[in-house]
Amino acid sequence: MNVLKKQTATTEATTTGPGEESSPGDLAPADYRLPVWFFGFEGVLAAAFDIIKAFPSAWPVLLGLLVVNIAVSLTLMRRRLKLAKALWRGKETRKVAIALVALRVGSHFALNALGFAVTSTLGHAVFAVVMAAVTIGLLAYSQETAVRALTRTPAER
Repeated sequence: MNVLKKQTATTEATTTGPGEESSPGDLAPADYRLPVWFFGFEGVLAAAFDIIKAFPSAWPVLLGLLVVNIAVSLTLMRRRLKLAKALWRGKETRKVAIALVALRVGSHFALNALGFAVTSTLGHAVFAVVMAAVTIGLLAYSQETAVRALTRTPAER
């Protein structure tokens, strides 16, 4: 499952000399990957509903994190736009987004139907942690799938 093993042969063959720019096709799999800390932004934003329910005064912090997330996405992660486009076009990402919304709505409806509505601060905090963890896990899986697809040679497709 680790596509970085293939990197050694390809990187050595496509190394550019001084003053030469590499083309997007010359990127190694490690260049496509989003760092794990970036998924933390996404996890916090996925848990924003429950964070605000648990701590109503936290909305300025969440708004600040959203701005930082957008700024980082447009600046530091600029090299990874090919991966981002592949992720957003892929069926897997749509499935992840739909699954997260279904999990959020479905779990709240199910708990309400059973008489266990999440109303306490602790309940919302636990829900926020679970949603953040699920989001990070699903995004990491989706990234692995997209990187694998992007790094396949035409003969392997």
